[in-house]
Amino acid sequence: MSKKRKLLIDTSLSLFYANGINSIGINEILKTSGIAKQTLYSHFESKESLILATLEQRHMNFIEWLETKLEGADSNEKVIINLFTALDSWFTNSEPMLGDFCGCFFINSSAEFSNKSSDISLFCKKHKYDVRETIARHMTKEDLLLLDAICIMKEGAITNAYVTGDYSTAMTCIQILKQYE
Repeated sequence: MSKKRKLLIDTSLSLFYANGINSIGINEILKTSGIAKQTLYSHFESKESLILATLEQRHMNFIEWLETKLEGADSNEKVIINLFTALDSWFTNSEPMLGDFCGCFFINSSAEFSNKSSDISLFCKKHKYDVRETIARHMTKEDLLLLDAICIMKEGAITNAYVTGDYSTAMTCIQILKQYE
């Protein structure tokens, strides 16, 4: 990937994640990145293609982060503890790989694009599927109901932390899920 393309993606991701996609225009991305409009359009045919590239970058970052957090879990209980402890750390801006917590970029992006068959909405859906599959791969015993509970509670914890500012939710999820594991 060229340095300018990477800079455009990184700048866009930072601005979109902190402020929302629809509130950030191309001119702000150009101003912040210091890249000319012609260069942007030589790398991306539209704002939508730039958005998809930022979603892809965040997806790769998140999955890599998640893999490192779940690595070595030797029980389903340890998967739960590792996952929700990592979320707690992210909520309090202690996960440099993910940056400052502004909620879930995929939930936020999906909410901005109401057409569920758009490429953006479909990518957000794929991300959620891939996160679920990553968690499932690290579980030592297959338990689809527990996997559902983990994923639903993960989404709820992220949303609750973002909307209410109550960052204790992730640790509460550990206590709840350990009762049923």
